[in-house]
Formats: sequence, C-alpha cells, structure tokens
Amino acid sequence: MAVLAVLIALLFISCPAKEGTMAADAGGPPSAGPVILVSDQLNPAEEAAALRDRILGEFKGTVDFRPREGSMLAPETMAALVETPPRPVAIGGLHADFKDLWAAGLLAPLDGLYRKLESRGFVPALVDLARLDGSTMFYVPWMQASYVLAINRKALDYLPPGVDVRTITYDQLTAWGAAMIQVTGRRLVGFPAGDKGLMHRFLQGYLYPSFTGSTLVKFRSDDAVAMWERFRRLWDVVNPSSVTYSTMADPLLAEEVWVAWDHTARLTKAFRERPGDFMAVPAPIGPRGRGFMAVISGLGMAAGNAEADGAPAGGAEALVEYLTRPEVQRLTLAETGFFPVLKEGARADVPSPLDSLADAVVAQSAAPESVLTLLPTGLGARGGDYNKAFLLTFSDIVLGGRDIRATLDANAAVIQAIIDETGAPCWLPDVSDGKPCRLE
Repeated sequence: MAVLAVLIALLFISCPAKEGTMAADAGGPPSAGPVILVSDQLNPAEEAAALRDRILGEFKGTVDFRPREGSMLAPETMAALVETPPRPVAIGGLHADFKDLWAAGLLAPLDGLYRKLESRGFVPALVDLARLDGSTMFYVPWMQASYVLAINRKALDYLPPGVDVRTITYDQLTAWGAAMIQVTGRRLVGFPAGDKGLMHRFLQGYLYPSFTGSTLVKFRSDDAVAMWERFRRLWDVVNPSSVTYSTMADPLLAEEVWVAWDHTARLTKAFRERPGDFMAVPAPIGPRGRGFMAVISGLGMAAGNAEADGAPAGGAEALVEYLTRPEVQRLTLAETGFFPVLKEGARADVPSPLDSLADAVVAQSAAPESVLTLLPTGLGARGGDYNKAFLLTFSDIVLGGRDIRATLDANAAVIQAIIDETGAPCWLPDVSDGKPCRLE
C-alpha cells in the first residue's frame, strides 16, 4: 500500500501544461480545466518536450501531460485517478496497456467519438485491434512503429526482371541477393542478428507469420519445416557480418549491405544522413501473406471521469481528435519518429528524410495481404526466455546446420513450458479462448 500511495502522489504532481491557440472550428470549446494526458508513450525528455512545445502548439485548451513509465498505467493507479474530483482524463498507451485497463473496467467506450473521426481513414487492422471486446472501440489508434526493408538505391540495378520491391517475396529476395553476389562478389543483404539486434522479432513477427500464418501455434508445423529450409537458402546470400550487427543504419551507411531489415527507429539515422540514397519498402511476402509486427499506441479515456459517461465533449475528446488529425500525425512523425496510423494523407508534407519510411510503415499495415502480429503478451519475466528460444532455433538450424524437425520439437517443448508457467493466452495472429496457448 505504501508503494501505491507513492505512485498516486507522483501522478498528481502536475507537469508543465501547454496552452495554444487555433481557429474556432479546430476542436470545439476548451474544457473548463486542463485535460490530463497520462501516457507511457513519449516519456523521454526530448519527446515529452516535443509534445508540449510543438505538437500541442495549436491545441485549443490546456493539457496537463504526465509522461510516466508503464507502471503509472497500472489498473490500480488509474482507478485511484478517476476517483478524484472529476477531471477529463485521456490515456496514451500501448495496446497491451489498454487490454489490462479494459479487463479492469477502467476504459470508456469510444464508439461515438470514433464515428466522428473514422472518415480520416485509420488503418483497418489497427481499428479492429482497438475493439477490445470484438465490437466496441475502447481506444483510437494514435501512433505506430514497425520493421521494414531499407534499400540502397544502387541495389535496384540488380533487381530480377519483373520483381516489384514493394511486393517482393522471400524467394525473390533470395534471388536478388544472388544476383548482387554474381556481379559484385559481395553478400549485400543484412539482418540485425547480433547480441543487441532484433532478429527475434523478425522470426516472431515476419518469417513465421509469412510462412505459417502463426507466430506460436504452428511453431513446429510442416509449414515451419519448409520455412526454415527456404530461410537457409536466403541466409546463403546474407552478409556473414550480420551476426555482429545490432542495428542496420551503420552497415547501410558504410555500404556493407545494400538491403537490410530492421526496426524503423534503428534505420532513421541512415535516412536522415543520406535521404537520397535510401528507400524503404514493406517487408517481404511469404506463402501465407506478409507477416509484420506493429508496435501500436492508442488514445483512450478513463471511465468515470468528467467526459467518459456522456458529459459534454471537451478536453479529452478534443485532444484525441486533435492528435489524430493528418497534419498533427505528420508533425508527430517529424518531431518524434513515430509513424501515422492513417491509410491516406500521411505522405503529404512529411519531412523528406523520413517520407519513404512513413510510406513503407503505412503501406505494410494497410495492405490486404499483411498478417498483423503483436508483441508477445502475458509472459512477464519469462519474455526474455521466450525470445531466446527463437534465437536458439535460428542459430541451431541456420548457423549450425542441425536437423530442422528435431530442433523445432526440442525448442517447442521449451516454449510450451514458458506458456504453461505464465498462463499466457495466444496473441495475434494466433487466437485462443483465453486459456494458455497450445503449440500444435
């Protein structure tokens, strides 16, 4: 209880509020008092300053922005917040945050607000995800980050005939890498497979869903066996130094690789320093579609506060409306590197160094062939062990040449033990009835 009291006390220490002016039709009347925005997003000092000083610069009203670590969105803390004298409260968090708050009954339904905003063209897959009970909107998509392919334009000269880099398949990527080797003698495809790289996210969110339609349930399926056989062939054209790369921006800038997969945040350095040399495209497509992993942030409202139960629209609703405008989405990208959640209108006026990355992220999440994969949920402290099981599978099969079926069976047992211990249900693209996920 002492810890909870400290957390609540910290929550009510107001951060500097930001006031701005705008046209009369831009967001309705200001709220009577500051709207509280509690968020575990944009909490680093530079990002928080960008939100207060520039992104909110045209917002009509006052925002009490409280950037905090994820614990400040814990259900018990939010419950204490909404029990205080009524204040409009908006919540900025990750999809997993909203799932926990919804399960605790602490989110207001936002169907009415979303109907006012849906003409902006939110990415359908992200909207579906925000319907936490399958039908009701409990948050509005706000920002996204993802992982894409970054390409040095020199590599386009070696693209096999008839291949479109925006819809490239994994087999075509292999052929492209082989063509570059044939002419240059160099293996110019790269992955961040070093100690601090995100290779595990590639396996979980890209390779597995693209070939099996699953990230977990089909871990040791026949489709998975075929997938690893084909990935071995792809690895034959990958730069061997990939096992030392933690991020891909520097290898791209040094031209050690010409084609690289990585998280957008780890690629922006290359695009900012040499925007004319690089382009970004969605990840490759496999037999089951284009697996992709999205890190999704949303904007919700706390149940039981000044607006949540049908009170006149004001601060919190106006803030959600404002932050999801196309021009503000683009400004958010420019200031923070987080990408828009709108299908259309995200491209115009995007700052030129990042326009290609923005296009790739939005196209990847909006394309009908894309298979959305979420970050692992429900694993708690065992999340690291789960990631290690995927990396060990990769190391044994691709780098060590071990038997695929035997390796998958052994590591499937490890993963199932982690799931059984934590009780974690399946997460997209796998589904379950709320019981612990079961590998087939």
